[in-house]
Amino acid sequence: MNRSHSPSAPSPLRRRALLTGSLALTGALALSACGSSDSGSGEASGKTHTVKTAMGDVRVPVSPKRVVVLDTAELDSAISLGVKPVGSTHVEAESGFLNYLPKDKVSGIKDVGEMLNPNMEAIAALDPDLILTSKIRHAAKYDQLKKIAPTVMTETTGYPWKENFQVHADALGKKAEAKKVVSDYEAHAKKVTEAIGGPAKAKATKVNVLRFIEGADIRLYGEQTYIATILKDVGLGRAPISAKAKDGFSYDLSPEKIDLADTDVIFQSTYGDPKKAKQTQTVGSGLWKNMKAVKSGNVHTVEDELWIQGIGYTAANKILDEMQADLTKKK
Repeated sequence: MNRSHSPSAPSPLRRRALLTGSLALTGALALSACGSSDSGSGEASGKTHTVKTAMGDVRVPVSPKRVVVLDTAELDSAISLGVKPVGSTHVEAESGFLNYLPKDKVSGIKDVGEMLNPNMEAIAALDPDLILTSKIRHAAKYDQLKKIAPTVMTETTGYPWKENFQVHADALGKKAEAKKVVSDYEAHAKKVTEAIGGPAKAKATKVNVLRFIEGADIRLYGEQTYIATILKDVGLGRAPISAKAKDGFSYDLSPEKIDLADTDVIFQSTYGDPKKAKQTQTVGSGLWKNMKAVKSGNVHTVEDELWIQGIGYTAANKILDEMQADLTKKK
């Protein structure tokens, strides 16, 4: 699904921007991890277990050793579970990997091509025993991928990230580790809620998340998005306009209607060139400067790679830290 209405082919930058969010829909399609494990010590013993995936049941090694990941969410899941993949696709970040990921955790990972067009020869050359991706990204390449190694696909990415993480954990043989990751995150979210004044104050604080995108309209994120789940976990309120988001994903705005996004707190990010993304034009306008959130000093600029492109528990914990710092900052 591509939300571009342009008849011409979108640039790689725009394509990535659109896909990062627009493919992150449809929580109802999310998969839960319910595979059962055989006993054994993993690949060395020949033991496998079954993982339920978007493409049906897939048998994978109990303890895969050479994992290739083909998108940012799968990379975050692996890192969160203490697994360093042998290969990963890159995105349009300066380093190839999103900058919020610890450098020591990604150093040495082999680049196997651009996310939407992975290099099959490079993947095969790594002799993987497991490949992680999603159907919405790489369904067309599934037959090729499964000939290289067992391939575990979730249905989509983004909004159902917690369910997808459980699938990844099952495939990686890290279900016990996953429980700790989840419980630590939940405790972290509660800590942030308390830091900003408790559940009642959090609920009364209405928040919008805006993304300025080169080659597209300004995006106000709705309830069926990755970032919305983190806001919900903290107990923050949402401005009524977020409920108008198409398919729960986004309500798109022009600079001339930016005042519709006004609320108590705004988190904003920019993808691409600020001028081409209309960010420079928008924040310099009278409409923007007269907004309540702007006047009260409650507009917070955040990193797009972390808040929007990063999907998973490693990203989410960093977002929680930034959210707490911004919402408790002395004005």
